[in-house]
Amino acid sequence: MATVSMTVNGKAVTGDVEPRTLLVQFLRENLRLTGTHVGCDTSQCGACVIHLDGIAAKACTTLALQCEGASITTIEGLAEPDGKLHPMQEAFREHHGLQCGYCTPGMIMSALDIVRRNGNNLDEHTIRDQLDGNICRCTGYHNIVKAIEAGAKAMAK
Repeated sequence: MATVSMTVNGKAVTGDVEPRTLLVQFLRENLRLTGTHVGCDTSQCGACVIHLDGIAAKACTTLALQCEGASITTIEGLAEPDGKLHPMQEAFREHHGLQCGYCTPGMIMSALDIVRRNGNNLDEHTIRDQLDGNICRCTGYHNIVKAIEAGAKAMAK
């Protein structure tokens, strides 16, 4: 076993892990942060996207030990302490950007990274292109794209 320390959603955490433990396992099993989902284990679906030092990363292909000293943000870390949703979360709710919800945490975390890289004025083509690597089996993406566009604009305010 090895000890790993990192900051998750603004809180310092430490845990004992086997060297092969994936970050998604550490988040879900050790920290009980189950919003980060495992959909494929092969880095194809994007359900496990988190932010690692402010940049989107797939937690299913990142070892927990690689995150020593890092800052991790999961879907649980986006809402305000009073429960108010992040503007991107609110946009997904308002624009029906989810159906079963399994891909939603990864979609939202990826959407925030799209905004970080491309700014708040996003067009449909950019959003669809940048969502490559995030799979939704339910919605057909139309409302997801609308939600990301609206969330990006709301974040600019």
